[in-house]
Amino acid sequence: MRYLPLTQDNRTEMLGVIGAATIDDLFVDVPAEARLSGPISGLPMHASEMAVERHMGALAAQNLSAGAAPFFLGAGAYRHHIPASVDHLIQRGEFLTAYTPYQPEIAQGTLQVLFEFQTQVARLFGTEIANASMYDGSTACWEAVAMAGRVTKRSRAVLCRGLHPHYAATVATMAKFTGDTIDYRTPKLEADADTAGLIAAIDDQTSCVVVQYPDILGRIPDLAAIAEAAHAKGALLVAVVTEPVALGLLEAPGNLGADIVVGEGQSIGVGLQFGGPYLGLFGCREKFVRQMPGRLCGETVDAEGKRGFVLTLSTREQHIRREKATSNICTNAGLCALAFSVHMTLLGGTGLAKLARVNHARAQQAAMRLAQVPGVSVLNTAYFNEFTVVLPRDARDVVRELAEQKVLGGVSLGRLYPAAGELANGLLVTATECTTAEDIEALATALEGVLA
Repeated sequence: MRYLPLTQDNRTEMLGVIGAATIDDLFVDVPAEARLSGPISGLPMHASEMAVERHMGALAAQNLSAGAAPFFLGAGAYRHHIPASVDHLIQRGEFLTAYTPYQPEIAQGTLQVLFEFQTQVARLFGTEIANASMYDGSTACWEAVAMAGRVTKRSRAVLCRGLHPHYAATVATMAKFTGDTIDYRTPKLEADADTAGLIAAIDDQTSCVVVQYPDILGRIPDLAAIAEAAHAKGALLVAVVTEPVALGLLEAPGNLGADIVVGEGQSIGVGLQFGGPYLGLFGCREKFVRQMPGRLCGETVDAEGKRGFVLTLSTREQHIRREKATSNICTNAGLCALAFSVHMTLLGGTGLAKLARVNHARAQQAAMRLAQVPGVSVLNTAYFNEFTVVLPRDARDVVRELAEQKVLGGVSLGRLYPAAGELANGLLVTATECTTAEDIEALATALEGVLA
């Protein structure tokens, strides 16, 4: 018997209190084409547990996992080697069962880890402070736009053409509820980022300029020039880093004038994990600390003079009155933050720089080999570990044909931009320390066959 504690009268009463005529009114923000009008066609109404397991196992067997084939996918989610010690340490009982410290004074271990994590992120980003993490990179990007609006008292955000379209979509979705104006255009298939066009879009009503570094096509924008132009108009520069390993070689955004730096921490310690959970990183200038979302752990001393850790700021709605909150973030992806911190500690500054150099070298090898494939040209003049190649036909079809040969050849720009136009022939290729010379040759050989 199903347990349905609510009666129709209960539902009617609740709908009346919130001012909704029907339950369907609660789903008006979900596009009609995405809503089901009845049971899923072709799906049985019931099946035994064994039958479901067998069916799901057969479906899973159709997947081609990252470690089972030459793998060149990136675009915000990267395959890196994670030492076995990371998983071993984060599964210790003291860590694995720890959650948000609602009684922080008795969760000193959790607070210390978060304090160390904040220190690592701040140093990586070149910012004065960092928070105790967020959901993922895209939502951290929106939180940065919202924070810039609070700081500048303005409501127009200019997004660079090279911002990941999923990040831009997240910002646009949230802006519907705040009234912010979002200026965003799809990128052009050009070797260099459109810095001049971005600067020209900044006006006296701009709260922030959001720039991905490196951007979605693998290009490396001039953050210093953009920061100078933004500050001249009273706007903030928000830098977005989807591949934190890049900062082992590239100058930290905060050192180039970025006021807020956000990013995705998945590359360090977390793994691909079929799409999540991931880890949002957030750092900024200290003078903006009270407008920063999430939570901030601090170091202090107790009544006996011993070192201790506290929640210095908790600006989320679960800790303070909702109308005073800077964010409604309800968790800090603590286990993922721990994995990031453990991996970063194992690497150290020297190890991160070495890892970054290996990534760049592998990408160079891949770019040089693919440039030898007839009909293929490399778009970028500069890149870190991912770059764009231009193919003689739609990259979406090429990617599918490569996958049939058990080669995961990259991310087609047509997939990221369905109304792609000139972008349709663009293929984003990523190489990391996990990429071997054999992988590169397998991709080039398969691509030669597909394009012949």
